[in-house]
Amino acid sequence: MVRRVVLDDYVVETLLPDLVGHDRSPSSFIVYVKLWHDAGGVGRRIQVSLSTLAADTGLSKSSVQSALRRLTGRGFISSTRTSATAIPVHIVHAPWRK
Repeated sequence: MVRRVVLDDYVVETLLPDLVGHDRSPSSFIVYVKLWHDAGGVGRRIQVSLSTLAADTGLSKSSVQSALRRLTGRGFISSTRTSATAIPVHIVHAPWRK
């Protein structure tokens, strides 16, 4: 079964050039789209390890870490973990919808 997750036009028309062109962080865009897709849309939770995100996107673990920091700082995702070694739970946000 193929699951379809629709991205807002904003993601492609504004966020893509902002993260890739202005911030020079294409890895942030890739991680954001991957989390959006795997979570099933905005406002949903997904628990995924750094290693899994790296393997699934083809990025290095350090690139994924940097992307997660940037996305968190910009309010595009929030992440929590129950302990320092626990797999984090990420929530995808769409702040432009407010």
